Amino acid sequence: MSVFAIVLLILLGLVLLLIEFAVIPGVTIAGIGGFLLLGASVYIAFSDFGAGAGFITLLVVLIVAPLMIYYFFKSRSGKKMILNSKIVGKVETINKEKINVGDIGKSIGRLAPTGKVKVSGEIVEAQSTGLFIDHNTEIVVSKILSNKIIVEPFNK
Repeated sequence: MSVFAIVLLILLGLVLLLIEFAVIPGVTIAGIGGFLLLGASVYIAFSDFGAGAGFITLLVVLIVAPLMIYYFFKSRSGKKMILNSKIVGKVETINKEKINVGDIGKSIGRLAPTGKVKVSGEIVEAQSTGLFIDHNTEIVVSKILSNKIIVEPFNK
């Protein structure tokens, strides 16, 4: 084999790896084929040209492949494939100074078994103790968790 064949195997392997990372992510034939072509180029360099050329080929493959993938994703077209949005939402926490166990409120919507209730002027996420609670029903707080309260229907 000639040096041209080894260089061609390396280039084809790198192209297949780039296709694997950019177009069809996951473990597919392109990724496996890319690794096999890179491995074949190193094997051929060792077997045909000796240890010196083999180690140089191995070093080139081990340096060029990660650099190519890194610079591809830093390029303009690579950045278009990366999700850059930030999550700005947060979990609502219960104000334990305003809502206490035993407080009475009303359900805003139907609790089946979760929904919104209004207790002490605060609208919070609530979960019933297992019963369905209809809209505009009086409820009593039975337990307070960090992000919701547990309620049950209020029996006068």
